[in-house]
Amino acid sequence: MELGQCFLKDSLKQSKSASNLQFHEHIKSLQEKGVKIHHLGFGQSPFPVPQFAQDELKRYSHVGEYLPIRGLLKLREVVCQLHSREDDLHHFKASDVIVGPGSKELIFLLLAVTNGDVLLLAPTWTTYKPQALLSNHTVHKIPTSFDEGWKLTPERLEMVFEENKVKKNSVLIFCNPDNPTGTSYSANELKSLSEVFRKHKLLVVSDEIYSRLSFSGQYTSLAKFYPEGTVVSCGISKWASCGGWRLGYHLYPPHLKAVGDAVASAASQTFTSASAPIQYAAIELLKFGDNSRSYVFHCRRILQAVAKFCCRTLEEHGVHVREPHSGYYIFPDFETIRSGLTARGVTTGTGMCLALLEDTGVAVMAGGPAYLHGDEDLTVRLCYVNFDGAAALTASEELGPKDFDDSFLEKFCAPTVDAINKIVAWVDKMKIA
Repeated sequence: MELGQCFLKDSLKQSKSASNLQFHEHIKSLQEKGVKIHHLGFGQSPFPVPQFAQDELKRYSHVGEYLPIRGLLKLREVVCQLHSREDDLHHFKASDVIVGPGSKELIFLLLAVTNGDVLLLAPTWTTYKPQALLSNHTVHKIPTSFDEGWKLTPERLEMVFEENKVKKNSVLIFCNPDNPTGTSYSANELKSLSEVFRKHKLLVVSDEIYSRLSFSGQYTSLAKFYPEGTVVSCGISKWASCGGWRLGYHLYPPHLKAVGDAVASAASQTFTSASAPIQYAAIELLKFGDNSRSYVFHCRRILQAVAKFCCRTLEEHGVHVREPHSGYYIFPDFETIRSGLTARGVTTGTGMCLALLEDTGVAVMAGGPAYLHGDEDLTVRLCYVNFDGAAALTASEELGPKDFDDSFLEKFCAPTVDAINKIVAWVDKMKIA
């Protein structure tokens, strides 16, 4: 045994890097070696950081002092104003907000200070379970299905409580709009879920990082119906294309003040405060004025058009997929080619993705174990954002409010169009193999 292994907790001896980041780095290394790959396996905004935000960052680049642990007061006030105005959430005040170096870090600290079990949907985002294990929680999976739109239902949640010894005061992480499926919940669905959450006194982390990208332009937060038990988790990485800036925030309701205070205390002992220049620059973004609204409008309509093209084309060739409501992802099911894959000795989603990459040069992530889903299912998380977002954004802005058709996508989102066409051509071949 390697000496270092002796120092690790037993639960961490088999731990690995985040699967999506690991996969991304592997594909990038192949591309750097000259291998031509259509990379549909990583959820990063294709669009440039808004110019006005870049200008603000330059303006404050000289700021080098530590900021308050919870974040700049002005930034926290702007966060509350944004969610009050856009999401009809009026119960938060600046003292309820904690700003951190990405919402991922804040979710981990919340898990680190809480003592119940953790409930996760299956499929769900790749990092939730590893964070729960790192913070010594027992994880309970809640299976969802294609037929139910990959959504959590009250019945599914009740079944988990009936079949497992779930601790009191447990945490549910609820990604809405969802990664990896792209689904989103209606007001009525959230009302029904809230009744069950309230019954079991769950603390729900509502991960709303994709909320501003909702294609309809409308978003309903769980916190509107379950205000006392919902922590809203959000940031600027997706809608503002600032993933590398690493700035996220949490909003804690008065009933969960003790949890928020504990997270703030843990923050003081870990990251101290989020980057000063980035906090100042984020104020202008989160004011969500005309410049932010225009930027999001164009990003959103490009993403929606690409998503519709992907879903329509895949469905025409027998691949089942739910059209997303927001974000960068779809979660298609390739069951239609199972017999062809079996003839090649491929029986898992992971094996299918390797075969697809080898045959076509298109990289997607298997929708299996990394997403808490079965590897026997032929699902994948497909990220439809491998195009030149700067060129597409400029072209959309020049068009103004006018709609565009597939000719726009063929010109400005050609890599994604080409990749999807390669996938369906491969699917057709596998059907007759």
